Amino acid sequence: MEYTTLGKEATVTLTEKKSVFIATAFPCAEEDKAAALINEVRKKHPDARHTAFAYLLSDGKARCSDDGEPQGTAGVPILGVIQKGGFTDALITVTRYFGGILLGAPGLVRAYGGAARDAVKAAGTVTYQTYTEFEVRCGYSDYQKLLPLIKHYGIKELETGFGESVNCKFAVKESLYGEIEKKISEIGSGRIIAEVMGSRYGV
Repeated sequence: MEYTTLGKEATVTLTEKKSVFIATAFPCAEEDKAAALINEVRKKHPDARHTAFAYLLSDGKARCSDDGEPQGTAGVPILGVIQKGGFTDALITVTRYFGGILLGAPGLVRAYGGAARDAVKAAGTVTYQTYTEFEVRCGYSDYQKLLPLIKHYGIKELETGFGESVNCKFAVKESLYGEIEKKISEIGSGRIIAEVMGSRYGV
């Protein structure tokens, strides 16, 4: 299992016919946090006429708002940027300072969507995969035999303790664990004890 989200928070500014659009992309995994971030942005720009937004979470929850702009000209294009980008757990706000020139519906859609895309480009995206964490206990000679396996499969060695035996904690992509468990059994001829500790997301 994997999912893609924003790599960091990023803010960009776009000017369209004297109107200034300030877009911020936030990694955000909870609705309550999204609401708090939107409020923070609005407090930061009290003189702005509009702060439109959209968010999409990994559980499928989505919301967007035009914040007073003509229906479908602000929140919807922002949400479209997230959906077409293929990432989740993300919030994008776009604050507009009106420049005195009407943009019309097509112009608003281009401006809000363009500002949102620029913010996403500045933030970047990162894909997380599910890793299985497991612990291995073995003798020193068997540990040496495991080293090529660790390198070949890109297994992450989280912690290693050397005592009467070698105790190691590893993490590997969930999809590879079954194959690796079989290889470990073959290498140790039953002498190596491997135990799954849990799972986590990682890059």
